[in-house]
Amino acid sequence: MPRKKTSQKARPYRTGYVALIGRPNTGKSTLLNSLLGRKVAIVSDKPQTTRVSILGIKTTELGQIIFIDNPGVHKPLHLMNRRMMNYVYSSLEMADLVLLMIDATRKFGHGDQYVLEMLKKITRPIFLLINKVDLVKKESMLPMIDSYKDLLPFKEIVPISALKGDNLDRLEKLIYDYLPEAEKIYSDEEISDQSEKFLLSEIIREKILNHVEEELPYTTAVIIRSIEKSELPVRPASGRKPALSPRPLVRIQAEILVEKENHKGIIIGKKGSMLKTIGSEARQEMEEMLKSKVFLEISVRVRERWRDAEEILDLIEEQKG
Repeated sequence: MPRKKTSQKARPYRTGYVALIGRPNTGKSTLLNSLLGRKVAIVSDKPQTTRVSILGIKTTELGQIIFIDNPGVHKPLHLMNRRMMNYVYSSLEMADLVLLMIDATRKFGHGDQYVLEMLKKITRPIFLLINKVDLVKKESMLPMIDSYKDLLPFKEIVPISALKGDNLDRLEKLIYDYLPEAEKIYSDEEISDQSEKFLLSEIIREKILNHVEEELPYTTAVIIRSIEKSELPVRPASGRKPALSPRPLVRIQAEILVEKENHKGIIIGKKGSMLKTIGSEARQEMEEMLKSKVFLEISVRVRERWRDAEEILDLIEEQKG
């Protein structure tokens, strides 16, 4: 007689929040972009690139992972930095799972100890992600894992390369194992919580980060003052009425804030060369994002101690939506 088919129990659908935590420049934003398969967070080798928490949403047949990309953990010196750390604390309260990222190329230091002390109070499961393993010798991995494994009760220790995508499939499967059974929170189409205005401001700020050195990355902010959308008129042929192009036109007015007059000079550059480079690169990326022709106007203004100014910080946070 033929055997009766045994029905396999379907894997429960899982949904939850996953906080990305670590020192500055450990690769959190790179990991988020790689896991989502598209750019939702700007990336730079400058510390404190991420200033607010950014949601990245990945929906599959297994469930929905809501990643929270956070500012790098550091001791705050300004009101802006205190707000940055408040984002980190809030994400830890919200998270169902915490991913602590470390840089395999950097030695353990006071900053790492500072992060570990913070996480000792967390009752949620914690993974240790050892990033940039493609840049170190394989024989150094086991000693590194041994040096970390007893510092916190990590549920999993996963060596990865966020940039190259190494071991990210395994990481994603492990994440689902630790998320609660729940229905999705966001629709399948949603991948982030960022407003258009915030995305545009971050594009400009990324170009600044790519081109300036020293203390300027910390003392620069971008505010989108206006976004106007219309249609680009086409020159009519002789004797014909003007037509409208199906390609939309977006006019964007942006303002770069700096804290000192000499910083303004650096951003503008000799005969406006630096500002022209920043604007040109930003406009190209904006056109790709908006699928539109973009006219971008950028001004630079000195606002002393804006990092401690409530009204400026509120304005920057409001852009996020």
